[in-house]
Amino acid sequence: MSGGAPGLVELCLLRHAHAGDATRWLDDDDLRPLTEKGRRQAERLARHLAGAGYAPDVVLASPLVRARETAEIAAEVLHAPLRIDARLGGMVDLATLERILADAGDPSRPILVGHDPDFSELVSELVGAPIAMRKATLARVDVERPLEPGAGELRWLLPPELFRG
Repeated sequence: MSGGAPGLVELCLLRHAHAGDATRWLDDDDLRPLTEKGRRQAERLARHLAGAGYAPDVVLASPLVRARETAEIAAEVLHAPLRIDARLGGMVDLATLERILADAGDPSRPILVGHDPDFSELVSELVGAPIAMRKATLARVDVERPLEPGAGELRWLLPPELFRG
């Protein structure tokens, strides 16, 4: 990782890709996997990032299956190390996000893979404007650490339909 002392971080938040209808899933929701559509979404996004030369320090993922699978695809395509962090599977606020980054070695280009409503709320709080994170959407926010509300600049908001076909 190219981390070190906290400073500017190119923070990428990726909401997990399509995992089907939660109301039709009969097992524990934590075990709900990606659909084929979701796998394609994750791969297309990761290939786009790789083609643009984006090289993350690390991919940090929620342990929930749909997020872990999204992260595995991204990490493989981007040749980045993958770490699972249980905190990304629960309620994530700015203080929790700050601890996650510190515990990961203060990466300067992390991709975090998780869930809503947390990711929409995090991006919105960081940039000071409402941002909706649909499934398979990636937001890059450039922000100085320690993280503060309204201190981030939204650099990218990449929805899945950008990478069809």
